[in-house]
Order: sequence, then C-alpha cells, then structure tokens
Amino acid sequence: MSRAFVFPGQGAQTIGMGRALAEAYPVARAVFDEVDAALGEKLSTLIWEGDIAELTLTQNAQPALMATSIAALRALEAEGFGLDHASFVAGHSLGEYSALCAAGSLTLSDTARLLRIRGQAMQEAVPVGVGAMAALLGLDFEAATAVAAEAAQGEVCQAANDNDPMQVVVSGHKAAVERALEIAKAKGAKRAILLPVSAPFHCALMQPAAHVMAEALAAVPIGTPKVPVVVNVRAEAVMEPDRIHDLLIAQITGSVRWRESVLWMEKAGVTEFWEIGAGKALSGMIKRTAAEATTRAIGTPDDIAALKA
Repeated sequence: MSRAFVFPGQGAQTIGMGRALAEAYPVARAVFDEVDAALGEKLSTLIWEGDIAELTLTQNAQPALMATSIAALRALEAEGFGLDHASFVAGHSLGEYSALCAAGSLTLSDTARLLRIRGQAMQEAVPVGVGAMAALLGLDFEAATAVAAEAAQGEVCQAANDNDPMQVVVSGHKAAVERALEIAKAKGAKRAILLPVSAPFHCALMQPAAHVMAEALAAVPIGTPKVPVVVNVRAEAVMEPDRIHDLLIAQITGSVRWRESVLWMEKAGVTEFWEIGAGKALSGMIKRTAAEATTRAIGTPDDIAALKA
C-alpha cells in the first residue's frame, strides 16, 4: 500500500477548526502559536471564536487553513503517523503551501507569511466585481475548456480548477464567466453556478499577484522536500527547490490540475489518500477520480484515534 498526504484549499474553512487538536496535542497548539507570532496577530482567536465572514477573507483563510493542516499533521506525527507513512504530498491551490511545509521545504513561519502575502495579493489583483468564478458540473475538462474559450469573446475566461472528471471551475472577467454559465448549460452541464468568491483565482487576471509572489518567494529559502511534492500546475512530483519556486509563481495564474495530479499519484502506486486538515472536499474529488482508491479525512482527535482502533 502506498499513501499520499493531501492538503485542502480555500473553501474548507470553518469557525472552530483545529481547536480540538490544539487542546488535545501540545504540538498542535504550538503550530497555532507559531503562526500567530509569524503574523503578529492572534489568527487563532479568529479561527476558533471569530466571524466566518472575516475568516473567509482570502488573506485570513489561506494561513488559517494551512495552520489547521499542519496542526493535524503534527498530531499525527505525535501518534506515530508521520511523513515516513507517505510516498507523496500534494495540496489543492493554497494546500500546495501546506504540502511544502509538511515536507520541510518551507518553514512554518515562512509559509504563514507567504500565504498572508498571497491572500492579500490575490484579493487586490482585481477590483471587487470585475471578476468571477463558476463551477461547471457534468462537463469534463476538455468540454469546460471549450466553453471558456467560447465565452471569452476578447475577455479572460479560463478553466481554473480541474477538480474531478465532472467538476471544473472557470475563472475570469465577470461578464465572460456569466456567458460561460449559459454556454455550459446549452452544452449539457448538469449545473453551472457562480461561486461565492471575492476574486477570479487561477487565471490571467491574477498576473499582478504573480509579480508580488515572485518578489516574496525570492526572499524565502526553499529546501528540498523530504517527500516528493505533486504540484498543481504540472500534475507530477517535483523535488528541486528552483523548480518549486518557479511553479509556485506559475500557480497563481495557472490551472489547478487536481484530477490529473490524483491520476498521476494513482499511476505511481498510491492506493490511499489521507486528507489532512479541515473538511472532506478533496476526498470526494479523489473518489470521483480514482474509484479504487481509499480516502480518509483527518482533522480532529477522533479521526486520529480511529487510526489506532
């Protein structure tokens, strides 16, 4: 049996996530303390007691979800289920930073600061109301890409997230994305819905954020990961720090090739995926992509206890 540790992206955030881990495991609490110190604020208070609208702000959600994932990983390690139990790590969008932190390629403090910068830069890249994202359900990536191309009409409209065989997210100018909704329905999409996001992620409109991240990443050391990292924009494992640096910048405007990443890991022998952190969204995508694989979501002390049962 080969196992991959995978880390969720934006949208999985909930008030209270990770609190039970922090109360049960000192090493998990230490993660939240270090992230608070790195950011110079009590992000943990927002995560555990704050308002969901504030937590959902991109600049908060990104470091918060990473902190919750790494806290869960530290608790796993305390129980003897560390990285030596994983053949690969991977993460969805911001989750790729969690994966790199988990693999020791980035320090926890650097990861928190990078995600705060990334969240702010992505939010500020496009004025509110100019961009949008929409989920096209029931169309595969090729069909969704064709829909986006037809909808663009001189504006930006791209397939941003290839999540699973029947779920693709498009991103770009609001009018173009709205055209994509109608075109997708006409082409047989089961559903086509606008997403409640504040910016059009993973498309060419994010280029200003890519410039910001290029500068931020230039100041941060990136080490060789202890475990191969399957990266979003290539859908294959990467180990070289220079390539990781370049691909993190490319990820801002590039597609999240999650379906292909799962298939790559399956072909490499992975039969079990552990989703580490908040929620179970990735587990659902994985099951729809690699039907023979088993999945396990690990975000609470009870989830960890079940491993020892």
